[in-house]
Amino acid sequence: MTTLLAFAAASIALIVIPGPNGIYIMTRSAAQGYRAGLVSALGVETGTLAHIALAVLGVSALIAASPVAFTALKFAGAGYLLYLAARTMLRPSELDLGEGTAPLPLRRVFRDGVVVNVLNPKVALFFLAFLPQFVTSDAGTAGARAQMMLLGAVFFVLALVLDAGYAVAGGAARRWLGRRSGSAHRYGYAIGGVYLSLAAYTVAA
Repeated sequence: MTTLLAFAAASIALIVIPGPNGIYIMTRSAAQGYRAGLVSALGVETGTLAHIALAVLGVSALIAASPVAFTALKFAGAGYLLYLAARTMLRPSELDLGEGTAPLPLRRVFRDGVVVNVLNPKVALFFLAFLPQFVTSDAGTAGARAQMMLLGAVFFVLALVLDAGYAVAGGAARRWLGRRSGSAHRYGYAIGGVYLSLAAYTVAA
């Protein structure tokens, strides 16, 4: 229990600092409202579950050991963010601006969240380095994997709750910005610019 509480405290400290995932969720929420932000948060953390499973199975270690695989995955993630930026800038009608147009379906919002997180190799390396620090050394292979799965589930719940806060914050910012006639394209470029920044961060970090 002491180890679990320490892990929870460390996880909260890491999650509460806005990183690329938090910025992505707030941006999506600012674009389509807090409901889309919540769905995006669920998608992002579903991707987190995938990374946890990869860490447990040892796939993350293979990615870490292969510069080619790491680089390919990193550029794939940046490429997807570039695709989101281009789609947002060229199709601002998908933003939920209350102008009578149909916003992006929530199932696609969920899918985008999953893909953005799964294609981030730094998340895979994070769990590869972070989870084992809280695993009992004498647990054996099966016991270590079970502990990592439990820790991963705790991280998922904490991250989802805190990401929901980012979604609500993004929704509040959206209401604060307000709406003006002809603002769709300007708003689309602003949102797309955030995606471009995240793509650049993914490549350069």
